[in-house]
Amino acid sequence: MANTMARSFLQVAAAEEVAPPLRVVQIEGLVMLKIIKHCKEFSPALVTGQLLGLDVGSVLEVTNCFPFPIQEEDEEIEADGANYQLEMMRCLREVNVDNNTVGWYQSTMLGCFQTAELIETFLNYQENIRRCVCIIYDPSRSNQGALAFKALKLSDSFMDLYRSNNFTGEKLREKNLSWVDIFEEIPVKVSNSALISAFMTELEPDAPVTQRDYDRLQLSSSPFLERNMEFLIECMDDLSVEQQKFQFYYRSLTRQQAQQQSWLQKRRDENKARKAAGEEPLPEEDPSNPIFKPIPEPPRLESFLIANRIANYCNQINGVTGQSFSRLYLTKALHDN
Repeated sequence: MANTMARSFLQVAAAEEVAPPLRVVQIEGLVMLKIIKHCKEFSPALVTGQLLGLDVGSVLEVTNCFPFPIQEEDEEIEADGANYQLEMMRCLREVNVDNNTVGWYQSTMLGCFQTAELIETFLNYQENIRRCVCIIYDPSRSNQGALAFKALKLSDSFMDLYRSNNFTGEKLREKNLSWVDIFEEIPVKVSNSALISAFMTELEPDAPVTQRDYDRLQLSSSPFLERNMEFLIECMDDLSVEQQKFQFYYRSLTRQQAQQQSWLQKRRDENKARKAAGEEPLPEEDPSNPIFKPIPEPPRLESFLIANRIANYCNQINGVTGQSFSRLYLTKALHDN
């Protein structure tokens, strides 16, 4: 009997180690409203907060959240922020509310969230949490009629490569990793209790068309497009700077290889003369020579993140212009009639 119980315990432990992949983030409607309210109240300032919930199989349930106070970067202030988080979680535990950390949320401006700081935050969270997500909310994008609400996680292959701190071209080709493989977007499912769903049904207006429906027909999208174009141009300039770094690296590498070949040819000719004179040949490699010192390759992480931001701005511009054309054609048809 004892052996059976031991085997069962070991089987359960092994099963817990092999966790199923994360398929969906299930967030309660009240939590989503809290996040939207917090981000919109302080917009355009960027805010962040903690996500609490449960990790159940392939579903990450987000059942509660609380905001972080806005503060400047300082060691003492950071310590106060950590104490604030612990105190909030202790208070929630005392009132029997889910207090398990499952990630964090943060606001963004026009989708500009692909930064090295976000990656570092992911790694810090995953040192203590097996699986966590970051929920990104963009108030400026939501003002255009689309709920810019997404859940992200880092891909496993990228995390392994980031921990090794080796972003050379050879390693990226070996791992078959490109800029699109850094982040994984997890589908978000909004969940409400039956009582809340019934209450929301009662609140639905009798009129088929509301003022919000008319607001969606607003034709002006110039400010949003202009800011996207400005950020896109800045990203293109940053990407050009990164490309110049690589061009300088390859020019230096080509120059060094030419110097090495010239030095080796000179050493071989010298060894031939020494051999003819009956002397010992000199080694063909001299580690003390500066031309044999390897030139470090620039890391490609920053260029990958810039490429992500460029793709995000292009998708936003494409989406807004498509909606604008649809509204223009609709308005033209109504005007003709």
